Amino acid sequence: MLVVSQGWAKVREQGQQKGEVSPFLAELLRLEEQAKQEGLGRWSKVPGAAEASIRNLPPSALGDASNFDAMGLLAKSKGVPMEALVEQVRDGSTLRIYLLPEFQFVQVFVAGIQSPQMGRRAAPETVVEPEVTVDSTNGDVPAEPRAPLTSAQRLAVSASAAETSADPFGPDAKFFTEMRVLNRDVRIVLEGVDKFSNLIGSVYYPDGESAKDLALELVENGFAKYVEWSANMMEEDAKRKLKSAELEAKKSRLRIWTNYVPPVSNSKAIHDQNFTGKVVEVVSGDCVIVADDSIPYGSPQAERRVNLSSIRCPKMGNPRRDEKPAPYAREAKEFLRTRLIGRQVNVQMEYSRKVGPVDAAGAPLGAGDRVMDFGSVFLLSSGKADNDQAPSAAAPASQQTGLNVGELVIGRGFGTVIRHRDFEERSNFYDALLAAESRAISGRKGIHSAKDPPVMHITDLTTASAKKAKDFMPFLHRSRRVPAVVEYVLSGHRFKLLIPKETCSIAFAFSGVRCPGREEPYSDEAIALMRRRIMQRDVEIEVETVDRTGTFLGSLWESKTNGAVALLEAGLAKLQTSFGSDRIPDLRVLEQAEQSAKSKKLKIWENFVEGEVVPSGANVETKQQEVLKVTVTEVLGGGKFYVQTVGDQKIASIQNQLASLNLKEAPVIGAFNPKKGDIVLCYFRADTSWYRAMVVNTPRGPVESSKDVFEVFYLDYGNQEEVPYSQLRPLDPSVSLAPGLAQLCSLAYIKIPNLEEDFGQEAAEYLSELTLSSGKEFRAMVEERDTTGGKVKGQGTGPVIAVTLVAVDAEISVNAAMLQEGLARMEKRNRWDKSARKQALDNLEMFQGEARTSRRGIWQYGDIQSDDEDTAPPRKPAGGRR
Repeated sequence: MLVVSQGWAKVREQGQQKGEVSPFLAELLRLEEQAKQEGLGRWSKVPGAAEASIRNLPPSALGDASNFDAMGLLAKSKGVPMEALVEQVRDGSTLRIYLLPEFQFVQVFVAGIQSPQMGRRAAPETVVEPEVTVDSTNGDVPAEPRAPLTSAQRLAVSASAAETSADPFGPDAKFFTEMRVLNRDVRIVLEGVDKFSNLIGSVYYPDGESAKDLALELVENGFAKYVEWSANMMEEDAKRKLKSAELEAKKSRLRIWTNYVPPVSNSKAIHDQNFTGKVVEVVSGDCVIVADDSIPYGSPQAERRVNLSSIRCPKMGNPRRDEKPAPYAREAKEFLRTRLIGRQVNVQMEYSRKVGPVDAAGAPLGAGDRVMDFGSVFLLSSGKADNDQAPSAAAPASQQTGLNVGELVIGRGFGTVIRHRDFEERSNFYDALLAAESRAISGRKGIHSAKDPPVMHITDLTTASAKKAKDFMPFLHRSRRVPAVVEYVLSGHRFKLLIPKETCSIAFAFSGVRCPGREEPYSDEAIALMRRRIMQRDVEIEVETVDRTGTFLGSLWESKTNGAVALLEAGLAKLQTSFGSDRIPDLRVLEQAEQSAKSKKLKIWENFVEGEVVPSGANVETKQQEVLKVTVTEVLGGGKFYVQTVGDQKIASIQNQLASLNLKEAPVIGAFNPKKGDIVLCYFRADTSWYRAMVVNTPRGPVESSKDVFEVFYLDYGNQEEVPYSQLRPLDPSVSLAPGLAQLCSLAYIKIPNLEEDFGQEAAEYLSELTLSSGKEFRAMVEERDTTGGKVKGQGTGPVIAVTLVAVDAEISVNAAMLQEGLARMEKRNRWDKSARKQALDNLEMFQGEARTSRRGIWQYGDIQSDDEDTAPPRKPAGGRR
């Protein structure tokens, strides 16, 4: 029966009576008829050969020529391995097989690939069968004549009858397949059908005790190419293997890829740049910054930015451009932060890619290109933690050095795997990433979930007004220490913190500790050190107050260690205790750290000499220096202002005396004629109280009306205004004749523009904001008393005290703040300056330098020229002629 079904023998009906056919003979006749229709064996050149060639065409082109139900077979057996016997190999990727045990004859196209075609041979319309006698071996009566072909069949035959030559490597691919599967038992897994109802399936053949995938073998050896449309019917793992095999064959230029020219790529492989280090910052779910262990600790050059290879996570957005984070962007970043920050990792750099404009062919133009380095990061771990996946078996065991961070991110559904183009560099662990993505998709995790992404609204107080920051203070004072996360290191002593409990971000600075400002020596080292120590770490803070810019001042602890200690020990910061050290926790520890750096002459202390005055933002108080505790009552232009001494009993005494007077009766015109310089009592409408005042200006001639205007100066507060005659009263003998209690002061060592000069108005407003509007108490360290102003004749006259003014809760002096904002400049140095003045100017130099570098205020157009009083007159030349 097998021989007849293959077309290698005829059925002899000799000896059978007419009309009598045995069941066995009937089965043989059926198999013979099927062999004839298929054109197998000896029937390949009989008059039915034309019909046999039609079997290669789609069923839709043949009408009822095929009765095979491909869809029914697929519905019954899809994905189920079936035993089969390969009868014929048409080309490297097309087989004709018998499905066992039914011996159902079908044609199968190998899924996911296509081999070179074998071409076609010209087939005649009719072929005369030679006569076969009865005496011939296996002879039989001549076959009955066939019915002529229909018009449709003739047209199909003529369309396919044109002879075409085989594609390059077509015969080689066919021979490769024949050597492995022809006339052998194989396993067929049906994957689907094409639009012509041709069966598509995977073919596995035995090789010793294992089974091999025919498609994969063909692709690996360069005998077939990957075909996306049929590969989509297969499982993801099988697709990845075929795609990877094709890429390797292209790289090796095997057989059909001999003349393959790879497309232009903007990626370039990186070799021999592996390193170990600690993760300093997580930029996003697919980007981290690692400090290389081979570079000295704390060095800015140690940090290397590593983009995770072949993955893409949701973007974090840009607050400056009002770009909000994409869904799951925060979650992806937090997932890595909690696992990587401060942890030791191994980094395998794999490729770099230029990001920038490209030409029509896809080649980078070069202008404005930015090079990004990509690599795989492995977290050193002795086992699984927090349900993280172990290293994937898809990577060689020799290359597994810990948990693949990219695989962890993809496995949690926080990113997707990039589908690279051919010859585009990719991760060495690309298959493991694809497998992790498949698990995340099947598990509906993260971005693959049908659920709405979590929403988190963060209030950014770093961009809000100072008033809003002050209003937030009570929330941070609920508990002594507040948990926070360091989001960014702005400078060595100033940071951006996230308060998860309050869902807000704040600007925070160490209280009593200051590092060099930007562009100053050791500034970058201070920033690098704090990034290494506290960047994106969980910390605790204790807030004391808020400064004028909305920055919260206080102390910070990481792992129960004060964060400022490392700065002071490294010689990258100085203590500032001029405003009071009682507010600083761990002060003794901080002083010991600073003293240690001084003794070793580290960094900023390299020129330190024991016994000299310690430089700081404000002039350091000495035992002999006079210090006043004051409040500011009035601010003038040019940096002058009036203060009252806090706790002065004279102020309270005079106020009590004025409160006891009955001053409701208006003065009699003509009887009370105030003159310039007289001391009178004046009614102040703002608080409906009476105060001592000096008459500065009077109307011309005698008083004629109660509305005549007088200009008065309030002796005890320093303000001056015009008032009508009706608000004046003669000074009662019971009121003290003591000199005015408002003391005129100026800020020592600096020059502030007058109101009529450029930035004079801005300087006065800023000084008022720092002092008068704040309502704070200040410590005024008297640097110099100027008595050349003579007697008090009104506002801005009389003796002046030059002071260094420091608020009790401030980090720097008002003098330094004015310089820092570019609203003042330092006085000129002189060779005969005393050491105290030299030291004070040295302390203020850094603040002026910061303003000059940032082009603030008066420095916006660069260095300004000294005014006339600072410029020495030109020297006359010696001798009469030049």
